[in-house]
Amino acid sequence: MMKKINRDPKISDMVDGLYVKNGRLINGRPNGMMGIEQAANMKRIIDEDRKIKMIADGIERAEMRKDFFR
Repeated sequence: MMKKINRDPKISDMVDGLYVKNGRLINGRPNGMMGIEQAANMKRIIDEDRKIKMIADGIERAEMRKDFFR
């Protein structure tokens, strides 16, 4: 006959950032991105945002000129 194992639910099963929750393996590890990679991504995002703002500003100016000459 098998004995029932009494486990304390407060005990962490975390091993190297992995743990079991509701029978599923959950990856709780931090992001593997390095600082220089994060900086490069931030620069890319800022550059894209700047381009989008320039295009939106150009469209807004064109609409204003179109309305002005009518």
